[in-house]
Amino acid sequence: MTSTPTIERPAPVKNRASKQQSARTGARSAPLFGLPAAAVVALLLYLPFLWTTYVSFTDYDGLASPVWSGLANYKAMFSDPDLIGALVNTLLWVVGMVTLPVILGLLIAVLTYGHRWGSWLRLPFLLPYAISGVAVGVIWGFVLQPDGALGQALGYFGLPGAHTGWLQAGPGNTLMMIVAVTWQAAGVNALLFVIGLQSIPAEPLEAARLDGADGFRLFLHHLWPQLRPITTVVIGLSIVGSLKTFDVVWVMTQGGPGTSSETLALSMYKETFVLNDYGQGAAIALFLSLVTFAASILYLRYQLADGDSR
Repeated sequence: MTSTPTIERPAPVKNRASKQQSARTGARSAPLFGLPAAAVVALLLYLPFLWTTYVSFTDYDGLASPVWSGLANYKAMFSDPDLIGALVNTLLWVVGMVTLPVILGLLIAVLTYGHRWGSWLRLPFLLPYAISGVAVGVIWGFVLQPDGALGQALGYFGLPGAHTGWLQAGPGNTLMMIVAVTWQAAGVNALLFVIGLQSIPAEPLEAARLDGADGFRLFLHHLWPQLRPITTVVIGLSIVGSLKTFDVVWVMTQGGPGTSSETLALSMYKETFVLNDYGQGAAIALFLSLVTFAASILYLRYQLADGDSR
């Protein structure tokens, strides 16, 4: 016995006018869903920034009411030799972090990529990134102190420098701390470069190898141009991170001896929380924020403009 198939009737179609009305209602109510997030951002980011900007133009010790002082804090900042030295050290950090960790990370990535044990070979370089900057400062402070691990190792093998005060004079102390942070940062840079290498199509590389390209020639003319996007990210992160360097310097030298290894971030902390000069600390904080923002924007604009011209 055959059964008669049931024919489903199509659902009634809504009126076009009602659809348009519903769309307009949804468009009007959509911004309301963003209000909580906007309120959180304003409360935690914009309001503190505006308050810091105001305090930077005042004489304020954190207890009494701020007293308007105009540009006095900024004039003092640019006429203070210690703060000028902190600015020079910060620029030294920028140069160091844009070169050493980036070059070492790229070298690790290229040498281990495609290797059978590549992941395991990269693991020792990646592990230091899992620890904090404070832990890096403690470890390398032990290594670089006058009778520390490095000095004892050099003395054991009869090499010069066994009793060198690696952290006792600038700018050598800053350079040694850059080496310490390079030990931590090279691994994650290598990981980012490996991600970039994995995004490169295999066919052009195979064609280049068939044409005789190999080794450094293959890297220079085929790999390196295609690593440009990830290189932009790595260098951008290095610039921003170096401008805000604080924890390693504080743990290893506290900016000393004297102020020979201070950075702008460390000077901001000392002025605010050690000397209780909140106005001066806010001026340094605002200046550092503007420098970081300007450096990031200029670098990205340069990279994008250079990429469009190619």
